Amino acid sequence: MQDNQLSKVLLINKPIEWTSFDVVKKIRSSIKKKYNINKIKVGHAGTLDPLATGLLLVCTGNKTKIIHNFTNLDKTYTGTLKLGAVTDSFDGETREKNIKPYDLITRDQISTSFSSFIGEIAQTPPIFSAIKMQGEPLYKKARRGELSIDIKQRKIIIYNLQVLSIDLPFVKFRVTCSKGTYIRTLVNDIGHKLGCGAYLYALSRDSIGKYKLDHAINIVDIEDFL
Repeated sequence: MQDNQLSKVLLINKPIEWTSFDVVKKIRSSIKKKYNINKIKVGHAGTLDPLATGLLLVCTGNKTKIIHNFTNLDKTYTGTLKLGAVTDSFDGETREKNIKPYDLITRDQISTSFSSFIGEIAQTPPIFSAIKMQGEPLYKKARRGELSIDIKQRKIIIYNLQVLSIDLPFVKFRVTCSKGTYIRTLVNDIGHKLGCGAYLYALSRDSIGKYKLDHAINIVDIEDFL
């Protein structure tokens, strides 16, 4: 088996409730089965949360050596936030709390809040994240109830943040951002600015650099494309 046959950059449409590593494992096992080999390198170029869907770039074989070329690319997402509550995970993984009224929030207030986050901003990653502290992913600490951890802020860039539609308590939006941006944190910060709280209700990654979700493969069909 020639290396170039096994070396690919795959555009995958990640389903909801799959982890990014679930996708990697599925592709690895499919390649091993199809080509009757015992070992193959497979890795993804930027994780998606389990509750998010959309584009995941997966590199196989020798293409894993250039994963870093993709991790630095800008990304575009379409999402929906829910006003009037927050969660510890900043998305729907954990229960709503701090319920507040949202019915007096206006379209102008929402648009003004969105505009204030465009540009270079400092962002604190969520406690429910894969960032490691003392050798352990933060989400493991969070699930043990260790929620009061000092997490270092990082500089990120929001290139564009657009309101697509409003149907309170839901606001649909599109955002283009730099690497390292947490959309969950962005939504949490928007909710804080509006004074009613918000969490990420749904998220799809539409593009990574020039790579588009429109060209992605459904993971259930992966064996037909290997």
